[in-house]
Amino acid sequence: MHAIKRKTLIQFYEQPGRQDAKGPLEAWYYEVSHAQWASPADVKDYYRSASILKDNRVVFNIAGNKYRLVVRIDYDSKTVFVRFIGTHQEYDRINAEEI
Repeated sequence: MHAIKRKTLIQFYEQPGRQDAKGPLEAWYYEVSHAQWASPADVKDYYRSASILKDNRVVFNIAGNKYRLVVRIDYDSKTVFVRFIGTHQEYDRINAEEI
């Protein structure tokens, strides 16, 4: 899979108070970069705690569930688009199915 945009992840964990997300986000990025998902079921097989939403969106729990990462996956082109990364409180203020 090709994950777009890593820069968004870096900008997130470089913010004050969010450095604890660096390791988990870098690990997630590495794992996704080596994944070969063909369907939402493949994602769930690898990440049991991932939440599958409509329009090929997936929510991942990051850093022991401290943060939420929302992506949109194009399974045909093997591309993962980062749509949102934030705390649970920040996540509660968005519509993950539309972001």
